[in-house]
Amino acid sequence: MSKLYVVGTPIGNLGDFSPRAVETLNECDFIAAEDTRVTLKLLNHFGIKKNMVSYFEHNRRERGEMIVSRILSGESCALVTDAGMPAISDPGEDLVKLCHENGIKVESVPGPCAFTTALALSGMPSGRFTFEGFLSVNKPSRREHLDSLVSETRTMLFYEAPHKLGATLKDMYSAFGDREIAIVREITKIHEEVIKTTLSKSVELYGNGGLKGEIVLVIHGAEPKEKDEIITFEDAVGLARKSAENGLSLSDAAKQAAKISGFKKGDIYKKLIGE
Repeated sequence: MSKLYVVGTPIGNLGDFSPRAVETLNECDFIAAEDTRVTLKLLNHFGIKKNMVSYFEHNRRERGEMIVSRILSGESCALVTDAGMPAISDPGEDLVKLCHENGIKVESVPGPCAFTTALALSGMPSGRFTFEGFLSVNKPSRREHLDSLVSETRTMLFYEAPHKLGATLKDMYSAFGDREIAIVREITKIHEEVIKTTLSKSVELYGNGGLKGEIVLVIHGAEPKEKDEIITFEDAVGLARKSAENGLSLSDAAKQAAKISGFKKGDIYKKLIGE
């Protein structure tokens, strides 16, 4: 029966590619790959020869229709990304949806996933968590995303590229204040590393870069508020003062305290500067 196979690929160590995944790529009719050059290295390593089509962010609409058409005509397709499980923070999500809409069976061939592995390595609370993917490079969207998470009590996970890490850590510190963070990089590779620190210290150490490789950021959630807890204006000002002492500007400290307390940023700011 023709179907779409969602096949997880290694995130750094080829030894993590499962026998079932090798079998699936050998037996499917064609492979839809994020980058055919990257996937070709994987295929060559396991001695697999198979027709490939590229499927990525900028061609997903037209290629998606073509792939679905081929499956409906009787072929089976294996969807792979450069690393990890397809359709997780990845355009493969659209292809899976399109297959469901067309009555095509979608079957999983699970493999490594960076954010769940990072969570397991981090030592952070894992009973409840939220995966936030990549932050937008658009500054207003980025700020809006982070602001929406200020009161999030679950452990938060983000993907980030090394060249943007410094700016991201600074933005997170500005939004969240000082929190526990685990910077997990190069998962399953020779230089795999888990850096347990705080947002303030991470800005000090890596605010100007310095880390290489694929990175997952695991951040402790906000402390839950008691149901009957009432934050007074004085509490809000005290919270802002503490954030300012930890390195935030008075404006950012007032903004953060306003989000948490519900009081106006301007009123908190005036109190901070003594007006």
